[in-house]
Amino acid sequence: MTNTVLAKLWRLLRGRSPWYVLWLLHAKFIFGVSGVVLNDDGQVLLLRHRFWSEGSWGLPGGYIKRRETLQDALRREVREETGYLIEPLALLQLVSGYRLRLEATFLARLSGGALKLDPREVLEARFFAPDALPDGLLRSHRALIAFAREMESPRGNM
Repeated sequence: MTNTVLAKLWRLLRGRSPWYVLWLLHAKFIFGVSGVVLNDDGQVLLLRHRFWSEGSWGLPGGYIKRRETLQDALRREVREETGYLIEPLALLQLVSGYRLRLEATFLARLSGGALKLDPREVLEARFFAPDALPDGLLRSHRALIAFAREMESPRGNM
């Protein structure tokens, strides 16, 4: 009985109204992006971020804006945080982080720019050899770097 009433009500609503109702009644997601950004020497870009735990290092990234593609969001975030220009190459992982958040991680190449940190967000940015990653690197990011190295290897798909 209830489904019949809801169906009739749905058909009575016109224009955008049904979509606003759906929007109000359903969960909203935050989409984040991060990147394993490699330079020409195969070193990976890591950041010490002002809002992370002291002493921790991690991959560059942030949140996407409305109507922005995941790749464009990563380009923007890296440029804003570091001044570097990058080109995303391949999606490495799409995971659900904590409640109502999805994170896409890309393999990316440095394509230009010059280091200019955003001091409001980033304390330090450096390139590290994959076999000499710093202490304090987030465990999940260490695994993503290892996966990116596998993709980059001659037997990988890249």
